[in-house]
Amino acid sequence: MEVINLLEEVNKIAELYTYKKVGFLNGNILSMVQVENRTLDFHVHENSDELFYVVEGSFYLETEEEKTKVNSGEFIIVPKGVRHRPVVNELTKFLMIELSGTLNKENSGNLYED
Repeated sequence: MEVINLLEEVNKIAELYTYKKVGFLNGNILSMVQVENRTLDFHVHENSDELFYVVEGSFYLETEEEKTKVNSGEFIIVPKGVRHRPVVNELTKFLMIELSGTLNKENSGNLYED
């Protein structure tokens, strides 16, 4: 067992949009990433929910029906099957949790590495 400090781990990432895997839990991958001035295309995960936890900063999570602001210390879960996209204006540091195989190059702006 190991204690992980999320802020320390995300601050170790030298470049924006580089995903760092920090843990594995029951088939889920926990990844850290820093994002700024980026809006991904709408996409859907058919087989898995997706969690965005904001370690620092804030962003908007858009679905076809609503736009929700998520601030530092908050998280939002996107249920499987919901078309969504993150809209990040300011530097924001995330923990993301999703079933292995959910994040890929196609839905991460071509930057996620297996």
